[in-house]
Amino acid sequence: MNITYSLDKRPTAEQVIELYENAGLPRPTNDKERIQQMFDHSNLIVTAWDNDLLVGVSRSITDWVWACYLSDLAVRREYQKAGIGRQLITLTKEKVGDQSMVLLLSVPTAMAYYPKVGFVKQESSFILNRAEWK
Repeated sequence: MNITYSLDKRPTAEQVIELYENAGLPRPTNDKERIQQMFDHSNLIVTAWDNDLLVGVSRSITDWVWACYLSDLAVRREYQKAGIGRQLITLTKEKVGDQSMVLLLSVPTAMAYYPKVGFVKQESSFILNRAEWK
């Protein structure tokens, strides 16, 4: 397995949808336009590739000096437990630098994963939920 990482290579909406569905990440994968907009409006995307196959992605929104919201972290099922997610997080943190925190909202199935890769669980957050997608 020869995984390459990129801060410049943007996946297509189709590649993202296929990855998210494979990884079990609950996103509006039935809405290609919305997925495309999610990526168009994100200012930090780190991708992992096995040749031309998108095997992982870290999608974030950041101001580069205070906060970075890591909104999506997905790794293809057959590539999980190979350190790809950890490397995507590491590259995200390196890119935003020491002045910025990295925060995220976890899906229930990943709650045990994030403490293993250095995240500290917080009890001080609040959310105004979006309308459900169809």
